Amino acid sequence: MERIIFVKDGKEIRVENAENSAEGKCTGYTFEEAAPMQVSEALAEYAVSKHQGEYSLEDYLALPDDQRVELIDGVFHDMAAPTLIHQAISSRVWRSFDTYIASNDGSCLAFTAPVDVQLDCDDKTIVQPDVLIICEPSKLRRERVYGAPELVVEVLSPGTSKKDRLLKLTKYKKAGVREYWIIDPDRKRVFVYEFEKGDGCRIYSFEDSVPVGIYGGDCVVDFAQIYEEIQGLYDTCV
Repeated sequence: MERIIFVKDGKEIRVENAENSAEGKCTGYTFEEAAPMQVSEALAEYAVSKHQGEYSLEDYLALPDDQRVELIDGVFHDMAAPTLIHQAISSRVWRSFDTYIASNDGSCLAFTAPVDVQLDCDDKTIVQPDVLIICEPSKLRRERVYGAPELVVEVLSPGTSKKDRLLKLTKYKKAGVREYWIIDPDRKRVFVYEFEKGDGCRIYSFEDSVPVGIYGGDCVVDFAQIYEEIQGLYDTCV
């Protein structure tokens, strides 16, 4: 489940699910009690006097290198290591994008996580999409992407599903992302949002070739081929 990390009375608390914690199911603390707590000891050393919702880019950059989190509207969200299936899918989607761009002498660049994205061009949000495409050179900084990518892909994990489907969906749309893919490895589905065409989404299975909207459908990602390549992971990874 998604974790939001705090410290209270010197004790580290990892709220496994914000919705459940509001009902007191996970940690014994209600979400109202947890919300003003400082982030865990690994973070508190760098942002002693702040609470969730108050953190900034400065706090994010001060974190230890091995502390992987996202900062969304001033709130730190812990990011667990992705599964092998997650990594296998995201790397192959990136490969499809990169191959298309290279073979067409494209000016865009495809990246895979971890890449920091200063999504809103402010100091309150830094996200790390699983795969992204950037087409405007002015958004490329040495340390991070500054602004909204043209296309973002998130591969769902048990710890990020709700965040990717709800919070990030809203954030990406408002920031100006043109196209957002949510890949659900368990259900073997791909949800494609082309925000320029409205709020609806197209749903594909792992038997389909999925067209990339920002390229007018000329670029496609063959999920049947991807699944064929990684099917053994589904059989062996339990």
